[in-house]
Amino acid sequence: MEALAINRYIGTSPRKMRLVIDLIRGKSVEQALDILHFSPKHASKIAEKALRSAVSNLQNKEAGGRLEPNDIVVTKAYVDVGITVKRISAAPMGRAYRIRKRSNHVTIVVAPKEPVETAPPKTKSARSAEPAPKKTATKESKASKSRKKAEAAAKA
Repeated sequence: MEALAINRYIGTSPRKMRLVIDLIRGKSVEQALDILHFSPKHASKIAEKALRSAVSNLQNKEAGGRLEPNDIVVTKAYVDVGITVKRISAAPMGRAYRIRKRSNHVTIVVAPKEPVETAPPKTKSARSAEPAPKKTATKESKASKSRKKAEAAAKA
């Protein structure tokens, strides 16, 4: 089960927002909130709001009750380009410069951590049914290799 939050038409450029979103992808929610809370970038405040919304959506979906932030992971987080508003700035000699005010859409997907399955301890009967592990080759020293070559040459 997973939940997502989408924050649209954010008034910062997608490039600046991607710098922040790349920091939290794949982290636990608790780590991600710490990163975003103490990040000096303006976009981190908006990303933190979207992350909290995604966590809230997951907790509302979960019928079993409240999930701890340690048990939730940011599985996907990405930034899409929003609309670009075009404005004109006066320039010298009767010209005009174009100003592009960019926006973006942030999508954050969270899901509970997969429980780590521990294998039950093996009994003697289970061990005997398994094939013996293969022995791996060890590195031979140069001296032992040269000795073997000399022995092979002497036999021939």
